[in-house]
Amino acid sequence: MHTITIKTHKIKPGESLFAILDTYIPKIAENNIIAIASKIVSICENRLIRKNKNKINLIRQESDFCFVAPSSAPNFYLTLKDNRLIPNAGIDESNCNNAYVLLPKNPQLTAKKIWQYLRKRHSLKNLGMLITDSNITPLRQGVTGIAIGWCGFKSIYDYIGQKDIFGRPLQVTRINLLDSLATVATLAMGEGREQTPIAIIKNAPKIDFQNRAPTTKEKQTICIDSKNDLFSTVDFALLKDISHG
Repeated sequence: MHTITIKTHKIKPGESLFAILDTYIPKIAENNIIAIASKIVSICENRLIRKNKNKINLIRQESDFCFVAPSSAPNFYLTLKDNRLIPNAGIDESNCNNAYVLLPKNPQLTAKKIWQYLRKRHSLKNLGMLITDSNITPLRQGVTGIAIGWCGFKSIYDYIGQKDIFGRPLQVTRINLLDSLATVATLAMGEGREQTPIAIIKNAPKIDFQNRAPTTKEKQTICIDSKNDLFSTVDFALLKDISHG
């Protein structure tokens, strides 16, 4: 697998995302996956809010549910938005020139439109599309990548029913291809002043390309209901007491 990043100019609010892609991706080969940072999608959509608006109120407005901020980080709220647990409803302040930038309006629909556009423009049969964002992992420092929109390939590689090296059938193992690839792209694109918000992932393993957008059922497959999520069973306050016990 090989990842190439593309440096762009400083994207301005209201620019055409398709014009940006035409400028910086003049040619795409078959079986490539294009990853685009959600921030430039948001900037093109004018999803910017002046900083004179109260950030906490904005977080509550943009989230489906907002948890209480920890005392150690009073300005960071864990929120639920679009079936994802993310900090501050995805609202960011970096690389957006003294404004708050919100997540794209409908990243799944945008991913589909970009996929359709690039596939037609470059006469491609197999093309993958990802819109990425950074996210945190419970009990781990730093950010990794997460996909908030995709198109053109199956989201899950399923090992269930396959055998391990000792012949034991695997029962629960699946690879989340979306977030795995988003993490690769996020690492390559960077989080600072790299100015490389587009990445081309070549020769990614285990990819099953599709010549259509994901169905409603396929979009739901990547998600887990909160009642069935393993982390929902954790009492972190109790865990803290045990770890310091």
